[in-house]
Amino acid sequence: MVPVPLSRLQPSRDEEIEDWPWLDQDVLRKSRSRQVCMTCHCFRHHPGPNCIPLLTCHLHQGLIAHGEHLTHRCSGWTEDLHRQRGWAPEVV
Repeated sequence: MVPVPLSRLQPSRDEEIEDWPWLDQDVLRKSRSRQVCMTCHCFRHHPGPNCIPLLTCHLHQGLIAHGEHLTHRCSGWTEDLHRQRGWAPEVV
């Protein structure tokens, strides 16, 4: 699996996001801090079949099981740009 550069968060896989593999314990590990998938720069929500949102990691180009985005992270966790630079940093 080839990670996506953090500067480019567009999927590089050819298949639909729904067909991405599920990330497992080899990639995600439990976290008891604010460093969880949901606070990562690479975490995204996508509309899935039947309007059920899919949780994705663009770094690993994989799906995250519901609930695991709150309690897991990977070694590539990176702080959300909103937290790094503040809201609308281009205005400053």
